[in-house]
Parts: sequence; structure tokens; C-alpha cells
Amino acid sequence: MNATGNYNLTEGGILKKLLLVAMPIMGIQFMQMAYNLTDMFWLGRVGSAAVAASGAAGMYMWLSFGFLLTGRMGAEIGVSQFLGRGDRKAALAFSRNAMCIALALGILCGLAAVLFSRGLIGFFRFREAAVASAAADYLFIVGFPMPLVFVAAVAMGTYNASGNSRTPFILNGIGLAANVILDPLFILVFDMGIRGASIATAISQLAAGGLMLGALVFFRDRPFEDYIHGFAPDPKKILMLLKWAVPIGLESIFFCFLSMVTSRIETSFGAHVVAVSKIGSQVESLSWLIGGGFGSALVAFIGQNYGAEKWDRIRKGVRASVLIMILWGTFVTLFLFLWGGAVFSFFLPAPELVFLGRRYMRIFAFCQLSMNMEAVAAGAFKGTGRTIPPTLASIVTNSIKPVFAFFLSRTALGLYGIWIAITACAILRGTWIYLWYTSAERRRSISPRRNG
Repeated sequence: MNATGNYNLTEGGILKKLLLVAMPIMGIQFMQMAYNLTDMFWLGRVGSAAVAASGAAGMYMWLSFGFLLTGRMGAEIGVSQFLGRGDRKAALAFSRNAMCIALALGILCGLAAVLFSRGLIGFFRFREAAVASAAADYLFIVGFPMPLVFVAAVAMGTYNASGNSRTPFILNGIGLAANVILDPLFILVFDMGIRGASIATAISQLAAGGLMLGALVFFRDRPFEDYIHGFAPDPKKILMLLKWAVPIGLESIFFCFLSMVTSRIETSFGAHVVAVSKIGSQVESLSWLIGGGFGSALVAFIGQNYGAEKWDRIRKGVRASVLIMILWGTFVTLFLFLWGGAVFSFFLPAPELVFLGRRYMRIFAFCQLSMNMEAVAAGAFKGTGRTIPPTLASIVTNSIKPVFAFFLSRTALGLYGIWIAITACAILRGTWIYLWYTSAERRRSISPRRNG
């Protein structure tokens, strides 16, 4: 076997192996959604202004995720491909060098959040000074654990690439449990409001990150026996990691930045609209986080089989993934359209906000299937190291989004025009990436060249 143990993805039933990796990753993504919704639930008890402030700070946390992905996805691609080739030494080296990249980027992003929090929040031009101040406080506090969060993401990527996504699932669950307990304690019992939410988030991130690094070095089921000793950075491997992962990071950064521009347009309708969008996007993430989780599993599955040159197995894995994501995307579409408003009312029960939330859910229901198809195609591209096509399609379509949103918001559609623009661009992006992958695979006949 090229990859070792129960986590070898190059042998055995394809659907079984895909689900073996995908289910824990999707569980982690679901927990991340619950993690965010926990903040939203308790902050909603403080008021919509607190939710809006958290949402604005959360945009910068999302922006930092693009830098985080540079280390994590580099590790997932490098480790999975070289485990598939049977070269464990090279796989270990890719993980270690990805850790170096992640640490450097984590320190830079953390410093930016801590030192420039007020200037960064000023980008949104909130009409309410109290909202801007609370958002800056939130961003300042969550900046401190960023370096640990970044390197822990590489540890998680290394586990996923090895086929063992169960361990990260358990450890992230511990972090979520800490957040669920600490949120109401700091927000309501200690009466700290949004500062309490940020402190609870920081503590739970530190706990989960510390456990993840400890697992990589000490746990019995760790991917590599000796992770720490005898390591020196390898410029060639760092360059290869950057070649694979920088396009993925740029895609996320551009996506977030252009979404921030769109959110800035939303703020012209009031902070309560930002609160509606924040909660709506978290509920809607039931679709794209799960789809993204399955896409991450596909990176590991395809990476190992790509390294082992098992092209027919790759083909069948993609087909199985498409079928599962079609079923899931259809379910979420119906769920958001029919019951999304009821779920939204659980977080912001004010009638006028529930009305807007219901409209938000129904508009965004229409792009769920295409986003799930995007997750499959993008994951398939990334597993083979071809990261530029999904990045290019994402950047182009997302560049259209704020322009489209601005002009539609100036029509009779008003606020709804912004949400329609976002939905339309998501449909275009998902359709383009999926068709690009299928047409590319027809031309290649699953005969890819090595990526090094």
C-alpha cells in the first residue's frame, strides 16, 4: 500500500473511503457553523447592533482565512500526493514546510488585527459609532490566537491528507464545546456583551489549536512518527507549496474582500441589515460548509490516487461525489426556501427582521445546488494540484458581484437587489467551475502530468 493503515484511500470501496474522510470533515464544517451560530444566538439576546459588530469583525477573520488556506491546502495537496506515491519522507517534509508558511502568515495576520483593528473596521463606514467600536474590540481580541489557529490548520490538513479526518473532528468538537459553555457565561453572566463573545471565541480557539498540535506530535494515531526532530526549511518545497496553495489563498482573499465591498453597500441600509445578512449567511452555510467539507475530502482522496496513478478510481470518486452533492444541494434548497425564515427567527425574533430574514433565505435558496457542484469540481482540481482554474473562475465572477449589487440596489429592488446579485454570481461561479472541470477531464482522459 502507498498510504499506510486504515486511512489508505487508494484501495477499497470508493464510496466507503470517500465517506470515511468526508463525514468527519463535514462534521467539522457543521461544528464551525454551530460555532458561529452560538455567537449569533447569544449576541442576538444583546441586540442586532452586537450581531452587526460581530459580523463586521467576522469579515476580517474570513479574510485571514485566505492566508490560513495557503499553509493548510499546501499540506493537504503535498502530503496526500506523496503518501499516494509511497514517499512518506517527502510527505512529512511538505507538512513541516507548510507549518513554517502558516506560522509566518499567522503572525502577520494576528498583528494586523491587533494593531489596526479600528482602522480596519472603519472600512465599513457604520453610521452607528457604537457598532464600529464594538466590532474593533472583537477584532482586537480574536487577533491574539491567530498564529496558533494557522499552524493548527496545517496539522488538520496533514491529518486529512493522510485519510484520518476523525481525530480533527474530535478535537474541534472539544473547541466547540468550550465555546458553547463560555459564550453565555462571558456575554450574559459577566455582562461583557460582544467583548465576552470574542474572549470566549479566543479561548476555545486556543484550546482546539493546542490540542491539534499536541495530537500531531504525540497521539498514537498521528500521521508521522517523528514530526519535530531533524527539520530544516526546504526552499524548493516551500516554493512548490506556494505554487499549489497561493492561488487557493488568493481566491479566498478576493472572495472575502469583494464580499466586504458588497457588505459596505449593505450598510447604507442600516446596521440591522448587516445583522440579517450575518445570521442568514450562517444558516445558509448549512449548504456550502458541508459541500466544502466534501470538497476537502475529495482533495485527500484524489491526491492519494493521483500520486498512485489510479485514474479510473479518481473518475469514479468524482462521479460519486457529484451524486451526493446533488442530493444534498437539492435538500438545502428546499429547506431554506420553505423553512429558512423559521430558523432565522430563532436568532433575531423581531418581526421586521424575521421578514427580511425570510426574504434572504428564499433568494439564496436558488444558488445552493450550484455551490455544491463548485465544491466538488474545485476539490477535484485541487487534488491534482491544478489550483489555478477554480481560482480564476472565482475571482472573475466575484469581481462582478459588487458592481452588480451596487446597480441593482439603486433600482426598485433596493436591498433585495444586493442579495439577488450575490445569488446570481454564485450560480455563475459554480456552473463555470463545474463545466470547466468536466470539459478539462474529457480532453485529458484522466491522464494528468505529474506536478513534481
